[in-house]
Amino acid sequence: MSLKKFKHYLVQEGQNETLSRVSASPRGDLPQSKSEALAELNDLHLRLGDLQQRFHVDRRHKLLIVLQGMDTSGKGGTIKHVFRGVNPQGVHVAGFEKPTTREAAHDFLWRVHQHTPSNGEIMIFDRSHYEDVLAVRVNKLKPESVWEKRYRHINDFEQLLVDEDTIILKFFLHIDRATQKKRLQERLDIPAKNWKFDPSDVIARAKWNDYEQAYEEVFDKTCHPHAPWYIIPANKKWARNLLVARIVVACLDDLHLSYPKVDFDPSLVKVD
Repeated sequence: MSLKKFKHYLVQEGQNETLSRVSASPRGDLPQSKSEALAELNDLHLRLGDLQQRFHVDRRHKLLIVLQGMDTSGKGGTIKHVFRGVNPQGVHVAGFEKPTTREAAHDFLWRVHQHTPSNGEIMIFDRSHYEDVLAVRVNKLKPESVWEKRYRHINDFEQLLVDEDTIILKFFLHIDRATQKKRLQERLDIPAKNWKFDPSDVIARAKWNDYEQAYEEVFDKTCHPHAPWYIIPANKKWARNLLVARIVVACLDDLHLSYPKVDFDPSLVKVD
């Protein structure tokens, strides 16, 4: 499996992407039933576990996975279902909510840079530095003269990471408004999900078009071959999980990972 197979999910550099015209439902290259998808995902779990172990001991690269999307698009669910079974010593998650007072006292990338992956590590960002050109922009937390410069800062930051052997995969989990409405209502109707609901979700939903416009500009200004954006149809959770798993596995497959060679002959070692 190679990343080249997924180029139709890539945002093309320099091509303006209009989210309202992009389907959030599974495409024809995905199974059309949940049971088929789950069966393949179980196989991918085994493959990902093996590749992640090889990646961890190989230590030539770092992998940063960025998850962005509208509220209820399933960032946490993707992490839970795609990375089930990996070794937690080599896979870590960082979430980025509203900056703390201390974080806000530094430049906007300060809190993010502390969580970038080390050699052999896979780091997953649940939201990311992109909130500083998304939520900050839509909610008018900073003037345009401030956040407009951040696209360049983000590009430079990601180029720095790539120059230091970091592989970057950026996923936009794409849902439509009807799906978000259904999921928000479930959080109100199902007691076990009440804790997931925040009144601010309704406020953010009212700014749907503004967020779409902000994401479109993010794609236009920060999608590059070394730090690509993938738009993942996420109306169906099983399709979302399977597609992200396929892409991550393909990325690691392309590295042709192997276990390090030892500097001794194991057949000559005797353990008493």
